[in-house]
Amino acid sequence: MTTEKNKKSIGKRILKWVVSIFLILIIALVSIPFLFKDKIVQMVTNTVNNNINATVTFKETDLSLFTNFPLASLTVSDIAVTNKAPFLGDTLYSAKELSFSMKITELLKKADEVIELKSIATKNGQVNIIFNEKNVGNYDIAIAKEETNTTTTNNSFSFDIQEYELENMKFVYLDRSTNLKLHLNDINHIGKGNFAQDILDLDTKSTANLSLDVDSVNYLSNVAISLDAVLGIDLKNSKYTFKDNTGFINQLPLEFDGFIQLVDENQLYDINFKTPTSEFKNLLALLPKQYSGNLDAIKTEGNFDLKGSVNGILSTERIPAFDITFSSKNAMFKYDDLPKAVKNINIDAQIINKTGNTDDTYVNVNQLNFKIDEDAFSANGNIANLTTNPKVNLAAKGNINLANINKAYPLKLEQELAGILKADVTTSFDMNAIEKGNYQNIKNTGTIAVSDFKYDGKDVANPFYITKTAITFNTNTIKLNEFDAKTGSSDIAIDGNLNNFYGFLFNDEVLKGNFNLKSNTFKVSDFLAESSAEEQTTKTSALKIPAFLDCTFNADAKKVVYDNINLSNVSGVIYVKDEAVNLKNLKSDVFGGKIGFDGNVSTKGNTSTFALDLKLDKINITESFSALDMLKAIAPIASTIGGNINSTISLSGNLNEDMTPNLKTITGELFGKLLDPKLNTSNSKVLSLLGSKVSFLDPNQLNLDGINAFLSFDNGIVNIKPIPLKYKDVGIEISGNHSFDNVMNYNVVFDVPVKYLGTEVTNLIAKLNPKDAAEIKSIPVKANLTGSFTSPTIATNIQDATASLVKNLVERQKQSLINSGKDKLTDLLGLGKDKKDSTNTATPPTNKDATKDKIKDVLGGLFGNKKKDTVKKENQ
Repeated sequence: MTTEKNKKSIGKRILKWVVSIFLILIIALVSIPFLFKDKIVQMVTNTVNNNINATVTFKETDLSLFTNFPLASLTVSDIAVTNKAPFLGDTLYSAKELSFSMKITELLKKADEVIELKSIATKNGQVNIIFNEKNVGNYDIAIAKEETNTTTTNNSFSFDIQEYELENMKFVYLDRSTNLKLHLNDINHIGKGNFAQDILDLDTKSTANLSLDVDSVNYLSNVAISLDAVLGIDLKNSKYTFKDNTGFINQLPLEFDGFIQLVDENQLYDINFKTPTSEFKNLLALLPKQYSGNLDAIKTEGNFDLKGSVNGILSTERIPAFDITFSSKNAMFKYDDLPKAVKNINIDAQIINKTGNTDDTYVNVNQLNFKIDEDAFSANGNIANLTTNPKVNLAAKGNINLANINKAYPLKLEQELAGILKADVTTSFDMNAIEKGNYQNIKNTGTIAVSDFKYDGKDVANPFYITKTAITFNTNTIKLNEFDAKTGSSDIAIDGNLNNFYGFLFNDEVLKGNFNLKSNTFKVSDFLAESSAEEQTTKTSALKIPAFLDCTFNADAKKVVYDNINLSNVSGVIYVKDEAVNLKNLKSDVFGGKIGFDGNVSTKGNTSTFALDLKLDKINITESFSALDMLKAIAPIASTIGGNINSTISLSGNLNEDMTPNLKTITGELFGKLLDPKLNTSNSKVLSLLGSKVSFLDPNQLNLDGINAFLSFDNGIVNIKPIPLKYKDVGIEISGNHSFDNVMNYNVVFDVPVKYLGTEVTNLIAKLNPKDAAEIKSIPVKANLTGSFTSPTIATNIQDATASLVKNLVERQKQSLINSGKDKLTDLLGLGKDKKDSTNTATPPTNKDATKDKIKDVLGGLFGNKKKDTVKKENQ
């Protein structure tokens, strides 16, 4: 029993001891990082200050015993290494995390002792290697040994690395002297090996996407590359040898052998590479996967071999010699899901440098040919002096049925191609000739022709058919011999010369040309695709005329249809230059007459503008002013006038995003002369109102023939200078203004003959002496038209004008008969008793009352009211 109790007691004590030890270890693992963190930070700072001539910043450090247990892990967050002069402000290295691992015992060393690191890892960062115009690199930031303080330890860390890792990193190589830019994106790389040994094998796995730009020209774009390789490393001799390895460019496999060795300050290369197989599929594997299609569903015959060698020294003066060849003989390929095959493929091409002098690099394409059905195509050429003054010699010849391309190769096209391409061209030039504008040194000959070409895409309103087109190449000039095309109900034919093509292509110069454009029917809507609702919602900018065009078009079209307007016999010159279209002597038959255009439309700047001079010759007034919104806004009442007009119009302003005039910004003038005009008052509420309010005026009988009108418009207001009108023996003058939003304010002055004012007024005038009577022929009556053209109102001073006349007549009679006695004056005005009815005892009216009655009678007559019988009141 005692023994059993002792056993239980010992077991409990062991358990307590184990638990206690475990707790102590846990506490130690948690607390040790806090105890040593400050020392580690100081050691990192000392290493940076003693060894690096750059600015290093980081957010914080974290020391953990759990991440890589049993190793301790040090993580530096948001670290950046920024260059000093001459690369001030450039970042050499930055990362979200930089991590080191070490033995836990290394933490127990003193601050002045060296800590050995076992691994390094960095993630989510970027390395930028930059060479400036003087060929100085930004990566040389190590402080020279003689510049350091020899009394102190340079490094707080030493490297006993067995593993390193790059995760989601970017690498940028920029040579500003040659404008070369190389990008490696999405780098993931792991390397494992015992760096404590002088000779070791480093096992690596790498993936990345490669892009290459030279002098702003993109040669490679996100090409997927990978390499799984065992590298033999000889640290004493700085030699790195390829052992077991397989690399891929996109899907093309490559194998490497040989070595790279650092010799003094140079690098010695002795490398060979090749495709492990000779299947023709290897060529298609060079293309990005999205363009090569499913390589597992393809049948191939023949071979494709890629092999190369790089041998020699890489220094500041030389490059290694290299020879890279691409070859294929009598090959073919056919995708299982496509009906056509590409056959008789022969390729013989090389990229070579035999001397190590960069100027001696050249490319040879000795042979490139293939067939699809019976269509054969071939090309050959070479490019020499790649790094100084590239000299290009190329030739191409063959026929291609464009419809067969998509039937033999899995191109992802929104619309199928159709048409026959025929080419037979050669070219020979050097880049210096292009850069210096010596285009006469370019030697081009040959033709390219396309027939029965069809294009149908979302960016065109109707399918576009090119019946035939042919181009001839000459020095500095490309001649468009013919271009016949149809779309919708429209047809166009173009020929002419395209000048300065090579300056445009290589030197960003403007593209110049002179063309003749002819058409039997040109319907503008056939060329304008309607935008979707989504495109209209997201539209942010208006149409822009390309800045690179400097072209002249001599236009001749029998019929042009724009919206609801039919133009006939359109001819003139159209200049496209400096983001503007200039019109010169553009003429057309329209609206029963002729119209001429001069002016321009410019899309330069933030707001597009226009300025036009128009000449209208015997244009139908009703048709033109009803069909053209701009003319309708300038003269709304013109749509009620039949007949023709001769007119000159000058106007300018801004354009809306849909290239229609912004009416509020228009300024200009219009001068017009009416020819055989006829009014139709039923179409105008303004004229109808005048006719109903003024009894003696019948607007339909207004004589407008030969009338001249002068209008000016600015800030949305149209001002009309006084226009004299003819109506029988009544003089009329109209002036005023209206706005483009239909608000008017017009003054109409009538010179009304007194005969229209009624018998009372004419009787008064008859009783004047002949001299006074002759002076009173008419009176001016003013009317004011306001409101809108659809809802007008009229006000007139006819009552005041007539009252003033009657008063004037009475006053004249008073003055002329003042010496004749009161009775004669009374008889003249008819204000006395009725001599025929002496028994009438009614109270005689006063002079004032009689005058009022006469005015009322006159107003009634003038405004067309029926007279009422006067009821005489008898005295009771």
